[in-house]
Amino acid sequence: MITSSRRTWAKVSVERRRVKGRMGEIRIGISGWTYAGWRGDFYPAGLPRRAELAYAAERMGSVEINGSFYSLQRPSSYRSWREQTPEGFCFAVKGGRYVTHMKKLRDAEAPLANFFASGVLELGDKLGPVLWQIPERLPYDPDLLATFFALLPRTHGEVAELAGRHDDKLAEDRVAASVADGLAGRRVRHALEFRHRSYCTDEAFALLREHDIACVISDSAGRWPMAEAVTSDLVYVRLHGDQELYTSGYSDAALDRWAERCREWSRSADVVVYFDNDAKGYAPWDALHLIERLAR
Repeated sequence: MITSSRRTWAKVSVERRRVKGRMGEIRIGISGWTYAGWRGDFYPAGLPRRAELAYAAERMGSVEINGSFYSLQRPSSYRSWREQTPEGFCFAVKGGRYVTHMKKLRDAEAPLANFFASGVLELGDKLGPVLWQIPERLPYDPDLLATFFALLPRTHGEVAELAGRHDDKLAEDRVAASVADGLAGRRVRHALEFRHRSYCTDEAFALLREHDIACVISDSAGRWPMAEAVTSDLVYVRLHGDQELYTSGYSDAALDRWAERCREWSRSADVVVYFDNDAKGYAPWDALHLIERLAR
């Protein structure tokens, strides 16, 4: 039996990285990958920092880019991340806090255009869902949400069209908004992570379904509400810590429960799970242990 103790893991096959559920696909990964405390533990001692993403991507099905939340990234960064990861890999991209926390979703068209013009399309066919994390003090407002959801691009072609409306706050040498050949119609899915209990209503879930937005299932050791509502054909899970926020790992029993939930969700949806309990280095190990359970 696999335990939650840390041990060395070899590169895994594509089949292990992308677990086939009953109908949908299940991908397990981590939120971010650059953490000093992981070096000499998850990352072998002496592994160059530039090789850390490739090392993680050989063992997992997806990674959540969270640097994009704090600031606009460069097109060259997105391009490099794509090139460092294997075929069939996928990135989730966390939407910018300027949109969610500073603008609080209001007057969001230009900030959204700048965000998508900053190089997101350089991920090509490795672009997965876009995560929008709502601040804890922003309560449910159906009109505000509906207006914001209507702005979100749903294909690579729509991303490029919106990005073309960026303003002069984004320098031209920081712009990349070209669609790769054959990807104009490729779908872009969105997920909403809320942290205010007013979202936990049938009305709010119905609004998410109407706009085809995934409701993030967020486990935060009780800090924020966790709503297990399926509102799209994507189930997006963020695991911030089992008993202690960002700090505690997941026990064997807890991982067994999450594995069973993933299997159930995959009856009707694709599933992505990102471990964010990174403070003491549990995240990558918990991700691998969940992958192991789902591959049995």
